[in-house]
Amino acid sequence: MSYADAVYTRGKVFTVDEDFTIATALAVRDGLVHAVGTDAEIETLIGPDTVVTDLGGRTILPGINDSHLHAIAYGLDTPPLSLDVSFPAVRSIADVRELVREAASAAEDGAWIIGTGWDDGYLDECLTEDGRTPTRWDLDEVSPNNPVFLQDFSRHTSWVNSAALALAGVDETTPLPPGSLMPTGEDGLLTGIVMEGAQALVQRVLPALTRERREEALRSAISILQSEGITSFTDPAIGPGGEALAGGAMGAEGLSVYTDLARRGELGARVNLLLLPTGMSGSTEDFGKNLADIEVPDTVDPRMFRVLGVKVFADGIPPSKTAWMHEEYVGGGCGSLCVGGDTDERQVYEVTEMVRIGHEAGYQIGVHVTGDRAIDTVAEAIIAAQNAHPRDDARHYLIHGDFISEATLKRLAENDIGVNMNPTIKWTIADLEVGVVGTERAAYEWPYRSAVESGVHLMSSSDAPVTPPDWRQGISTMILRESKASGAVSGPDQTIGLADAVRTYTINAAWQDFAEDWKGSLEVGKVADLCILDGDLETIDPHDIPAMQVVTTVLGGKVVFERVTESVA
Repeated sequence: MSYADAVYTRGKVFTVDEDFTIATALAVRDGLVHAVGTDAEIETLIGPDTVVTDLGGRTILPGINDSHLHAIAYGLDTPPLSLDVSFPAVRSIADVRELVREAASAAEDGAWIIGTGWDDGYLDECLTEDGRTPTRWDLDEVSPNNPVFLQDFSRHTSWVNSAALALAGVDETTPLPPGSLMPTGEDGLLTGIVMEGAQALVQRVLPALTRERREEALRSAISILQSEGITSFTDPAIGPGGEALAGGAMGAEGLSVYTDLARRGELGARVNLLLLPTGMSGSTEDFGKNLADIEVPDTVDPRMFRVLGVKVFADGIPPSKTAWMHEEYVGGGCGSLCVGGDTDERQVYEVTEMVRIGHEAGYQIGVHVTGDRAIDTVAEAIIAAQNAHPRDDARHYLIHGDFISEATLKRLAENDIGVNMNPTIKWTIADLEVGVVGTERAAYEWPYRSAVESGVHLMSSSDAPVTPPDWRQGISTMILRESKASGAVSGPDQTIGLADAVRTYTINAAWQDFAEDWKGSLEVGKVADLCILDGDLETIDPHDIPAMQVVTTVLGGKVVFERVTESVA
């Protein structure tokens, strides 16, 4: 008799097979799914050394795959490595000022004060009828002797003080990278808000990250991910183009940090990685040269760590009005692409060439793109590259795809190109988007139902640290389309069901990883990557899904996280 190493009974086992079968029991042997079925069937596999878990109605899912997550940046941007200036930790500019004041009073003169997560859509002073935006003078008063650098929740906008601008040598005459902004006030002076590629002007003078701190951040992030039931993720931007992004967290040294942890068997999650040859405002020339110079590691277990592709930044984000749109934003302007070039035509050429270069080099291409005009441009570039240089199973994909049209979704599906969306961002900014793009476009943004109906390969992710890696909130949002601030329903026609929502975090994400034959579902012979929830995901009210806790996370049959519960005397 071939007994199991571990058996789970009396639960809801979401197999995520083709029929989305829900079983009651599962057996694990040698790190793989050994059997799935009824309690009676699985109990026959219990031997003298089998570890038996009575689920008591709890849910087992395939290990969650957060298919777009900046792990080193996430580790650096969460306490204790960063000030938490995110909602709901802060609800006003005054709250942020107090956190910065406390940090500055405890720091030596000249030391940087760094924090992340603020969102002017949730700061009281910004929400009044004549609301204002944060300024450097808010920070100058509480931190006159320490430079301050605070990235917003999206990491596309930063808020700095005068000391930071002075150290960076930035003033009103500083030339800006294409597609970036540094707003000025009525007096013509910089406000201390820097957007898109302009952030690099300040980030380049931040303290350099040490290798030890990168590793500390990565370990911290993976520990959090394990507690969230996440067993796989894609870090979508590591390379020379990341030296001036996220405080250097996306820089090239991150590749060797990942590689060394994987070789030592200390990674703790299955990781796929996209190289970042250039950041925002990059050129085709630099993209091609930098990509050719990157040494991709070998002698690493490909089921634990692989370099799969390259990342391209095409445009910005809608809240900053830097996404490239067909129709003007509320208040005017259509945004632009964020690559090098003085005209729209030149920028289209640059993006198209970056896609071609990456495709011809044999890489999977993931393109950050949000505006509908930029999306159409990128779709055309990928299809042109595939047609000019045919390659089996390239699995290129669009990242975010906020305003992707139904016609473009169908084109992507026909050409085997995927879309990776972020439902938690929808939940976070749904109310804010009405003032940016109007009611109709805000309701349509991240069109999940249209994507499912098109047949496109559809993945979901957190883009942490942009939003927390809370996939339960993501599933709830896909089902309900409700917003964080008001609870209002946005675009009910774009809701999808539980099965399709779960697939985006499991088997569909495995497709993105070229791994659906060995992970992403709980079928016999696949890896035993498990996420166990504290309730019944099949019957729970979707509003209550975000409150469900992960009680156990299993990676390849090994428990890597177990929630400790206090016993009641």
